[in-house]
Amino acid sequence: MNFEYLSLLLAISSLTYLISFYLITALQWYSYKIERILFHFSRPTWHFYFLLLPILVFLYSYKAFLLFLPIFLFSIFLWNKKLDKKLVLTKKVKIFFIFNAVLIISFCFILKYIDYRFAVLLSFLALFILKIYSFFEAKYFYAKAKKKIKKMKELKIILITASYGKTSIKNFLYDILKEDFISYKTPRSVNTLVGIIKDINENLSLNTELYIVEAGARKRHDILEISELLEPHLCIIAEIGTSHLEYFKSKENIRKTKLEALSSKRLEKAFLHSSTKEKEDEIKSIYDTSIKELRASLEGLYFKMDLEGKTYEFKAFLLGEFNAYNLCVCILCARYLGLDIEKIKTRLTKVKQVEHRLQIISKGPKFIIDDGFNGNFKGMSKSYELCKSYQGRKVLVSPGIMEVNDEENIKLAQKINECFDLAIITSNKNAYLFKKELKIEKIILKDKNELVKTLASHTKDKDLILFSNDAPSFM
Repeated sequence: MNFEYLSLLLAISSLTYLISFYLITALQWYSYKIERILFHFSRPTWHFYFLLLPILVFLYSYKAFLLFLPIFLFSIFLWNKKLDKKLVLTKKVKIFFIFNAVLIISFCFILKYIDYRFAVLLSFLALFILKIYSFFEAKYFYAKAKKKIKKMKELKIILITASYGKTSIKNFLYDILKEDFISYKTPRSVNTLVGIIKDINENLSLNTELYIVEAGARKRHDILEISELLEPHLCIIAEIGTSHLEYFKSKENIRKTKLEALSSKRLEKAFLHSSTKEKEDEIKSIYDTSIKELRASLEGLYFKMDLEGKTYEFKAFLLGEFNAYNLCVCILCARYLGLDIEKIKTRLTKVKQVEHRLQIISKGPKFIIDDGFNGNFKGMSKSYELCKSYQGRKVLVSPGIMEVNDEENIKLAQKINECFDLAIITSNKNAYLFKKELKIEKIILKDKNELVKTLASHTKDKDLILFSNDAPSFM
């Protein structure tokens, strides 16, 4: 082998792995949906620097590419170093890189017969092969999960979906029911078909009596696919709003998608929020109208609820008015499953705030509240009103609302102006809008890594600091 041939091989392998690393990282962020990184990517300039530019230089000349290779490698190293959501080397990612290696080796054998510039296609060909591999793998694991569920004759499945609040409802319901049933809930924010299949196959014990499943969606029929897999016995469809409006295009599309949960052949009972626009019948109950009196403060929740012809009082050491409605549907579901009112009341006092959802981190020297997983206007605005009652300086840390239209963030800015003294904006995506709409003192961060230093220099003891929503650095 001569030096020129080795140089060409170095250029081909470097280009392939350079753009493959970038592509698979971006795809992992967006659940391996190619259309999402093409049409919904928040940083399109990254596509130019780490995808288009290296390809153009290589097409011009592999020697020119080798000349610029140190710059390309250093750039992607710095880019990756600053990411707060780095590539996770899952089995799928490892297989993708193996496909790359096989294609590079295969290409070397035919290199003398074709133009070397065809090497720019290797990463995309590896993605295509990965797609085919994933399709057949998914079919196998789907069948395995379906078979396991059918085998569990005593298992009842509770499916929870909503635009927001589903993770809180899942955790609250589990806390209420776990002492009376052998219960299991999907971990963290696992709510996609692929994640649920993996959870069933790897984590669901055969003696489980209640499986509480959170179901999310970004397009029509996502919930239908999950419902067809699980065939849930109980269904909770909580509030429907504008989360992921960028994908669904209209609130009506979101509503129709969430209602796909009602398609289960085994459905016994469904608890629905009034925003579903459904009417009550023997199976369907509207739950949010049963709350008659509600008080929310930084000390907790108190609410009254009409239940079975009587009015009952409930208390919980949770923050946020919206959590009363989340608890309301949990109470109704628990009653349906046979728990008595007094037991439910006791359990509610022990229910813990869900991590990153109005979670009090510290009350001193600074009052710090983590609401990082609250990403919709209604929930965020209610948490702002809660903070407004604090007697002291109030500081907001937020990227705004992601994957919605500008109107939602304009409304949010107006609410921020009413409730806070200082706003620290942590995402470039909404920076232009908040710069214009915020009338209070504001700091727009160019780099999210500057946040700790900014908080140290711009906040003081006795300040209330609310971390509201969170967005990874790629947004």
